[in-house]
Amino acid sequence: MRANSTYILLIFYLFYFQLSTAQEFGKKGTFPQLPKKDTVFTSAKDTLIGLKNNALVNKKIDTVANDSIKPKEVIDGIITHNAEDYTIQDAKNKTVTLYNKAHVTYTDIDLKAGIIILDYKNNMVYAKGIKDSTGYHQRPQFKQGGQESEQDSILFNFKTKKALVYGVKTNQAGIITYGEKTKRINDSTIYMRRLRFTTSQKEIPDYYIQTNKAKLVPGKKIIVGGSNLVLADVPTPVYLPFAYFPMTNKRTSGFIIPSWGESNNQGFFLQNGGYYFAVSDYFDLTTLADLYTNGSWGVNATSNYYVRYKFSGNFSVRYENIIRGIRGLSDYNKSTNFNIRWSHSQDSKASPNSRFSASVNLGSSKYYRQSLNEFNSSQFLNNTLSSSISYYTKFVGTPFNMSVTATHSQNTNTETITMTLPSLQLNMDRIYPFAGKNGVKKNPIQKMGLNYSMQGQYQINTTDDEFFTAKMFQTAKKGIQHNLSTNTSLKAFKYFTLSPSVSYKDVWYFDQIKKRYDPTAINKDGNLGTVVNDTISGFTRYNEYNFGVSLSTNIYGTFNFKKGRLKAIRHTIRPSISYGYRPNFADDYNLTVRQSSDPSDLLTYSPFEGGIYGTPGSGISNSIGISVNNVLEAKVAPKDPDSDEEDKKITLLNNLNFSTSYNIAADSLRWAPVRANAGTRLFKDKLALNMNATFDPYQVNSKGQRINKFNGGLLRMTNLGVTANYSISSKDFEKNKDGKDNSDNKNGNGAQDTPDVFGEGLGPTNGFPNDTNRSNKNSEDETKETELYKAKIPWTLNLAYSMNYTNNGLTSQIGNNTLMFSGDVELSPKWKVGFSSGYDIKDNAFTYTRLNFSRDLDSWRFNFNWTPFGINSSYNFFIGVKSSVLSDLKWDKNKPPDRVLF
Repeated sequence: MRANSTYILLIFYLFYFQLSTAQEFGKKGTFPQLPKKDTVFTSAKDTLIGLKNNALVNKKIDTVANDSIKPKEVIDGIITHNAEDYTIQDAKNKTVTLYNKAHVTYTDIDLKAGIIILDYKNNMVYAKGIKDSTGYHQRPQFKQGGQESEQDSILFNFKTKKALVYGVKTNQAGIITYGEKTKRINDSTIYMRRLRFTTSQKEIPDYYIQTNKAKLVPGKKIIVGGSNLVLADVPTPVYLPFAYFPMTNKRTSGFIIPSWGESNNQGFFLQNGGYYFAVSDYFDLTTLADLYTNGSWGVNATSNYYVRYKFSGNFSVRYENIIRGIRGLSDYNKSTNFNIRWSHSQDSKASPNSRFSASVNLGSSKYYRQSLNEFNSSQFLNNTLSSSISYYTKFVGTPFNMSVTATHSQNTNTETITMTLPSLQLNMDRIYPFAGKNGVKKNPIQKMGLNYSMQGQYQINTTDDEFFTAKMFQTAKKGIQHNLSTNTSLKAFKYFTLSPSVSYKDVWYFDQIKKRYDPTAINKDGNLGTVVNDTISGFTRYNEYNFGVSLSTNIYGTFNFKKGRLKAIRHTIRPSISYGYRPNFADDYNLTVRQSSDPSDLLTYSPFEGGIYGTPGSGISNSIGISVNNVLEAKVAPKDPDSDEEDKKITLLNNLNFSTSYNIAADSLRWAPVRANAGTRLFKDKLALNMNATFDPYQVNSKGQRINKFNGGLLRMTNLGVTANYSISSKDFEKNKDGKDNSDNKNGNGAQDTPDVFGEGLGPTNGFPNDTNRSNKNSEDETKETELYKAKIPWTLNLAYSMNYTNNGLTSQIGNNTLMFSGDVELSPKWKVGFSSGYDIKDNAFTYTRLNFSRDLDSWRFNFNWTPFGINSSYNFFIGVKSSVLSDLKWDKNKPPDRVLF
């Protein structure tokens, strides 16, 4: 085969054109017929070695006519091509033709077509498919890196770099584009006719945006003229005079279209409209706003950040100004609330010896109840907000580690807030100072371990009204506590373990209470003269210690069975008795103060009252503790006695524990109440049943106070709590390919984990596509295939029961008796219905209820969430395109709850 520099240059221009037109679309074109004469047939596969710095090619040639120098012809790399039928070179017409499964590669460029023709006489390149009685096949396909395109035909002039492309289909940034005719006029501008844009991957797309003309800048943008939306090949009245599509692999900034709706109290509104800022590759910023016709408004700023192999997180701040009623009327109310959320996690690869994490959720106590744009069900039903920011580091080469934590706990009912800013914890890993060589620990002295910890806190107790004001720091408490303990163990009486222990505590405070009698102050009865507290700044401390010893053992009892699958039942009993002693330290620190006009009327108090680590122990503690733990297990043979399966161990009773104590130093009521708790799992770990109870051995008087008189041998139940969790699904009744059922729990903990009976929180349905917490988590990769015959209806059901009973000796009542349930049913592979609700057996009423309906529409999704009754009654309707590229193509309408502000 003859190869020259001109031929190689033609191939190079073909690939150059394909790289620039990977996004073009068109219609089949017309090509010249294959050569009839002066043809040379060569082998089906041939390889051309690219020329670089060739002495002949690079030689400068001077011409007299124009005294010019021809440019160098240089191609880097190896060009390979082949065709299944033949390769034809026409020396007279200067063409090279590859026929049937023609394939040409150059560096990372790959071109396939039915026919590829190089006409270097007219500076043209042709690529097209093969047409026969069965249709049009082997359309040209171009691939470079991650870019692919398919077209019906290509016509390219490598000298002018102009091209015509017909019938091209390409997928760029999630947008599938079809076009009839494409014209390329230079390296960066392409004009197209009769285009269709869609994200549907079907051969006949569910929808598309149709336009007659467009301008394309490859890798940057597409600008189209008048276009309208077509659903199932039916044009709709939705028309746009122009459209802009950014074509980039990076995130881009842009507007976020709001959702709309109507509220009884706030009127018409627009919610979650704003702007998305793609600040950098490491973080972004979303700003949203809500507007209501009655004057209410809200703003929200959210940022997500991520640095690979280091850390990731998100931060959100929301503020709302809510107006209810008409100004001047009695029902006019105005309220403001805010909420701050921050989540931060560190990559485990960032640092093996330190880590930083944050989980913050703080704000107004009534935020989740009053907010007009918050649908978080779990937070709405919860009465606490909590936050934690922590940093941990381990001092390599030492047994010490340190953690610094800032915490926040907020009761939304009482509106009280407790914060530690910060809490410092220094811990020492357990060390064995008397261990033998190489850490050998044989005798009790060598087993003696030493533990040390130091904790310092700066604690703030405040309310919603004083939050973020100077008053919140006026009552702050601070202190440091040191704990040092040691213990060991040794065998006693062959079957028992004896464990003595000693602990020491030293508490440091930086202020103390000084009480004084003020005869001019008014007491709680309205009379003159009372005791007032003065806070004295300065370092002060107290210390205390205690001794203890425990004796424990394990008792095993096995009951064997000769018939049936049940082979044996084993009962494990772990009894333990302990003794503890602590001297009276309060007398060493207590002070006295006059509390009335009588000088002899004295009040004893501790100067450490109100300290975050308490006061010195008052009175002698000399007590004996008793506890008994029980575990019941069974061994069951397999169903098939001839199988190779081993006997299965089943836990019948996870625990049955009893504990109490006897205070030797007390003069009365020496026995503490008996506490009992039990737990088990039934029905192949699907049902988790737990119970706890408290029994009092003493009687009560007419005022409900305990008296030093036993109940006549019977313990009086003062409290009983029962919880049960049950989770079941259709998978529990299915069979695996090997004939086994799927009912066994795969994670091993069965129904121990509480099922999500409250349902997930709903974020705004028009949340920005990059938001991973959006309520509709379907993606275009999750489309399910429909089974026409023997259709299955998958379903799940979660049940949770809770009951609490109290008895003070005079009256008894059931404080809580509720059954909660949630689940979902897939009516078809495309339809799913979910629900979450509960029934209050005591009050005979349904609890918070929510229904949700979702439909997978392939390239679209549909969701309807509805809270039919209650103070949180609302609904949310959404239908829109799944793809994040066209996420603004949607219809989103919601009715928020009619919040009660006061």
